[in-house]
Amino acid sequence: MGYILLLLATLAWSFVGILVKTASTMVDSTIITFARFALGIVFLGAFLLIKDRKISLQASMKWIWIGALGKCCNYFFENTALQIGYSYGIILNYPIQTVVLLILSIFLFKEHVSGKAWTAAALCIIGVLFISWNGQTEGIMSGNALTTLLYACSAIGAAVHILSQKMLIQSMDNGNMNFSVFFWCSILMAIPIPWQSEGITGEVTAIAWGALLTLGLITGLSFYLFSEAIRRVPFSAAVIISNSMVIFTIIWAYLFYNEPITPYIIAGTVIFLAGLLLLNLPTRKVTVKAAREM
Repeated sequence: MGYILLLLATLAWSFVGILVKTASTMVDSTIITFARFALGIVFLGAFLLIKDRKISLQASMKWIWIGALGKCCNYFFENTALQIGYSYGIILNYPIQTVVLLILSIFLFKEHVSGKAWTAAALCIIGVLFISWNGQTEGIMSGNALTTLLYACSAIGAAVHILSQKMLIQSMDNGNMNFSVFFWCSILMAIPIPWQSEGITGEVTAIAWGALLTLGLITGLSFYLFSEAIRRVPFSAAVIISNSMVIFTIIWAYLFYNEPITPYIIAGTVIFLAGLLLLNLPTRKVTVKAAREM
C-alpha cells in the first residue's frame, strides 16, 4: 500500500506543469494560485471530515503564517513561470530548493554540511545552469533568465514552507497542519485578486476547468499521501520513486505539448538528479527528506 501511495503522489506532482499550462489558457497566474489553495482545502477538508470527522483550523502559531507566506510565494512564482515558459521548467524547482534548504540548515539550525553534501549541491547548481542555458549562443542570461529567476523565487518559498512543516509537525498532525496552512494561503491569495488579476484571460473550456480542479485535488491530497507513504516504504525507495517525478514531467511535456526536449535539458536533468540522489540515498537527512515534500 505504501508504494501505491508514493506512486500516486509522484505521478500527481509530475502533472502539475502541464495542468498549470492548460489552466493558464483560461485564467492568469493569480487566479490559478488562489484556485490551487481554495480547491485544495475543499478536497483536503472533505477527506479529513470523512477520516476523522473533524477539522482543526489553527491561526495562532507563527509557523502557520510563515509556512503560508512561503507556500504562496512558491505557487505564485511557479505558476507565473509556467505561464510564460515551458511546462517542464518546473523541474528547476527541486534542485534549487535542495540547495536553499542546505544553506538554511547551516544558518538557522547550525547543522554541519559534509563535503559530500556540498558536492551534491554543486551538481544541482550545474544541472540548473545547463537547463537554463539550453545551448543558447547568446548565453545563459538571455532567453531563460527570467523563468529561472521565477523558479528560484518559487524554490525559496517552497523551502520556507518545508521549514515550517518541520517545526509544526512536532505539535500538529499532517492533515490539519496542511489544511491550516492552505486555508490561510487561500485567504492571502484572494486579497490581491481585485487589482492584480485580469480574471478570465482566454477561452473558457471544460479542459481548463478540469485542470484547475485537478490542481486543487493534487494540492489538497498529494502531501498527505506522500507523508503516509514514507512511513511505510524504505527511505531509499521513496527517494528514487519521488525523484522519478522529474522524468515523468519531461515526458508529459513532450507528449501533451510537444515541447522541445534538447540534449542540454536531458544532460542538466541527469546532473541534478545525480546530485539529489547523492544527497538523499546514504543518510536520512531531515532537510533532504523534507525537500521531496513539495
